[in-house]
This record gives sequence, C-alpha cells and structure tokens, in this order.
Amino acid sequence: MTDHDAVDVIRTKRDGGALSADQIDWVINAYTRGGVAEEQMAALAMAIVLRGMTEAEVARWTRAMIASGERMDFSSLTRPTVDKHSTGGVGDKITLPLAPLVAVFDVAVPQLSGRGLGHTGGTLDKLEAIPGWRAALSNDEMLAQLEGVGAVICQAGSGLAPADRKLYALRDVTGTVESIPLIASSIMSKKIAEGTGALVLDVKVGSGAFMDELEQARQLARTMVTLGTEAGVRTTALLTDMSTPLGLTAGNALEVRESVEVLAGGGPADVVELTLALARDMLDAAGRTDADPAAALADGRAMDVWRAMIAAQDGDPDAPLPVAQHTEQLLAPADGVVVQLDARAVGVAAWRLGAGRARKEDPVQAAAGVELHAKPGALVRAGEPLMTLHTDTPERFAHAMAALDGAVELAPDEDRPAGGGIVLERVGV
Repeated sequence: MTDHDAVDVIRTKRDGGALSADQIDWVINAYTRGGVAEEQMAALAMAIVLRGMTEAEVARWTRAMIASGERMDFSSLTRPTVDKHSTGGVGDKITLPLAPLVAVFDVAVPQLSGRGLGHTGGTLDKLEAIPGWRAALSNDEMLAQLEGVGAVICQAGSGLAPADRKLYALRDVTGTVESIPLIASSIMSKKIAEGTGALVLDVKVGSGAFMDELEQARQLARTMVTLGTEAGVRTTALLTDMSTPLGLTAGNALEVRESVEVLAGGGPADVVELTLALARDMLDAAGRTDADPAAALADGRAMDVWRAMIAAQDGDPDAPLPVAQHTEQLLAPADGVVVQLDARAVGVAAWRLGAGRARKEDPVQAAAGVELHAKPGALVRAGEPLMTLHTDTPERFAHAMAALDGAVELAPDEDRPAGGGIVLERVGV
C-alpha cells in the first residue's frame, strides 16, 4: 500500500474528487492504527457528508472497514445463516420475537446487536432487563448456541470492523452522521464481517426514524442491498413506517413484556405484522420457502426457542421483569379520534424518563419508558389516559411531559384516518 498524506486525501474529497482505492485503503488502515488524527478523519467525514461518494468509493470504503478486523465464519454450522438489521426506531422490539421465530425452522440467526443512543432504544439494553441475561459471548459460545438453539442475540466482539467502531464514535460528536455513504458502509461492514449468508434490512421511514423522507430511505436501502449482494450476501430490504411508535411500549422491560406477548400468540397487530413480514423474507433468503411463521407464533414453538435462547445466556425467562417505582399519566384534553402520534416525541420522552442514554457510557433504567393506551384511529374521551409514563426517578416526569407537548393530535370522529400497512416497499437486487 502506497504511503499517502491525510491532507491530500481530505483535499481530494473537499474539492469534489473521487478517492482512489489506494487512498481509501490507506486512510482507513492508518486511522484504525492511529496514524491519521481524529481531527483529520473528522474533516474527511465532513467532506464526504458535503460532497458524497460514488458507488465504487462506497464499496471500497466498506471493504476497507471489513479488512480492518476479523471476519466470523459460520461454515461449521449445519443450518443456513440469516440476519436482520433495523436502522432503528421507537418501540422497535422486533428482533426479540423475530430471532427465535426464524430459528424454529432450522435456520441459524446470529443477531449481533447494539445499545441505544438518543431516542432510539438498543436491543441489548432491552434484554438486559431480564434478570441474569448477559450480552457478551465468546465466538465459541455463539457458535455452540447457534447450532444448539438456533438463535443468539449478543454484542459484537471488538474485533469486528474496528475502523467502524472508531469512526462511528467520531461521526456522532462531529455532526457527520447524516450521510448515506457513511451510514451504509457502517452498517454493511459489520454485517458482512459477521459472516451471515443472507441479510434482511428493515429501513425505517418517518418521524421516529433516522430517515424521515421515503426517497432518502429508498436510496439508503438500495445502497446497502448493492453492497451486500456484491459481497456475496443475499440481501433484501423492507422500507417500513416509523411515523408512529411500534406497538404500545417504548422502554426496556416494557418492550420485553410486549415481545413475550407476541411470542405467546398475542401482542399488538403492527408488531406481529412486521415480525411476520421480516420472518418470511428471512426464511425465503435461507431457502425455507415453505415455512409458516404465523403458525409457529400461534402454536408456541417460537416461545420455546425464546426460552431456550434466554436461558442459554444465563437469563431467567420466568423471572418477573422490573417495574417502575413511579408512574404518571398523560390524559386526553378532549373527545376525538387520535389522528397522529409522533414517534420521535415518544422516543424522546422515554429517553428522558431514563430508558435511553445521552452518552454511550450512561446507565439506563430497565423499568423506565412510555406505555401507549391509544394509537392513530382510536376514539378517546376527555380525561382518558393516552399514555402512562414509567420511571424510578419522578423528577424526570416534567421534562418527559414537555417532550410530549403536541405529540398527540385529536380530530372529530369523521376524520378517522385510514389504516395503512406497516411495510411500505420492498427493495431487492
């Protein structure tokens, strides 16, 4: 690899030029090793945000980030592997029922998940509400669980795409998160390094999502599907609605409780709808085209795998989940139909109650969050509860209530909104 100068690489992108493969390989390698300073990579990231990247640049950038660390190998498994990645949303607990559901059909689901930052919750934070459950597994433990149980949800090891871990933290504090090339390469470098044979992407669209415009989300989905396909991973994407929270809960223990309801054959219709849509795509990608995931939810098979998965990671599936010490209700100011419920506002309220974190080292409250009693289309009467807020620290209520000011829009009954499906579009190769 030719030795380069960081300033020349920054200037090339600043002036709208395309970075060469050699420049990309060098800058990612040097940054990972500490040879490119944080302020230099911050300048390059800002140049990418402003100037963009070609498809060839994004593909090479992704490959360079994969090459910065180890790659997992699932070839020893007797089951095909398929994973799901969500771009994140409010009340998005889908991984919890989805991984055990897909595993029912002799498919291995290696779900390497993350923690929440800001208004979107993290899957690991949710599962850590279960007494005893642990997120950290060795590669050997992970392989054994995939072969024996079929599903694992755990944290990614530090060896996977270390360049991304470093760059992600930098982008978060330098205003350089909003870039489709950087988002796509961040997600796909980790997923490709993870070694899964197939991948289904859940790209959220709406106020509670990272992308609030459909065309933006479509572009991100297409970029990621192309990156995955070119790397030999069978990749598809669903664009799904995140204008209103998923299900009736936002918060860690609250969302686990709701996920268990889905696994028991109940739960909110939108959570069940999206779980089944993603399960069908994942099973199709794994070659299980005749599988019936709805039957596996109804007859308890998915619940059996859930219990085995939680127990394998030292959790107690029968233990009572934490309950908040304090609750407060947001009441309907008038009679009417709920026509809008802003997902971002609910996410911010849950975060302020203690369910999320402002910095990655902050603790979270397992029991904090927001429980919804009415969603768009519901008829409510003045004084009825719209939401219940949960926290162990009641001084947080006022700040959380402020986030919900204007979050619920009511209208006369004749203005009741037509219900739409949660899956907006499907993106394939």
